[in-house]
Amino acid sequence: MKRLTFAFIGAILICSLCPGAFAEKKAATATTKADIDAYDYDSLVKKIKRVTQPQVDGDYIVFTARNNSRSVGIAFDFENYKTVHQFTLHKSYDENDQILDSWFYFVLRKPKKISQVSYRLVIDGLWTTDPNNERTVFDEGEGILLSQVIIPNEDPAVTETLPSGMTRFVCFEKSGQNIRIGGSFTNWDSWIYTMTEVSPGRYEIDIPLPQGTHYYAYYKGITAFIDSTNPLKGYSNDGKVVSRIEIE
Repeated sequence: MKRLTFAFIGAILICSLCPGAFAEKKAATATTKADIDAYDYDSLVKKIKRVTQPQVDGDYIVFTARNNSRSVGIAFDFENYKTVHQFTLHKSYDENDQILDSWFYFVLRKPKKISQVSYRLVIDGLWTTDPNNERTVFDEGEGILLSQVIIPNEDPAVTETLPSGMTRFVCFEKSGQNIRIGGSFTNWDSWIYTMTEVSPGRYEIDIPLPQGTHYYAYYKGITAFIDSTNPLKGYSNDGKVVSRIEIE
């Protein structure tokens, strides 16, 4: 655990002695439009109107910082603080193309299977908590404060293989329906498995499937339709588009 403390001290010394070199190293790992869908990135940046606490927006977390320093970086616990990501300077203009305001920002794609993110800022080479985030946690091992963001549990239910080895199939339809599933694992018999409505409009069923590629479809009456929660597609023996799942 002492390695993290030594890393903090070392980073401060490097920044103090050679800030230009350290800034160049950070810029190499910065998040840009190339790392995030261009439409999502532009939409998130347009929403930033002022410096505020970290904002969870869909699949992303947006961090902001005041423009009263030369550079702002951020390091995360899930990366063991090994990478310092550089913030980007944003400027807003009036109708005469005069600068109204400016601030730093960084867009992070939410890590999967993580309910909270702890981090530290690096402002002009000095490690610190986020002055715009009131939520902090104390790292007893290092004896330092960390800023923290709680990620709401908003992950949508999707068809996936569970840790138990079962495959959970998920379907969203109108409430009160009789939804069945059939596929290559039932010889396309859709009357073997009926899904359970676990909440209004959400149907699920857990099925044990062996390793390999499986094709399937959902059924409502005699109408078959693909799984909207699963982007993988394939073709049935009669050439119809169906859903596909790979079991490793």
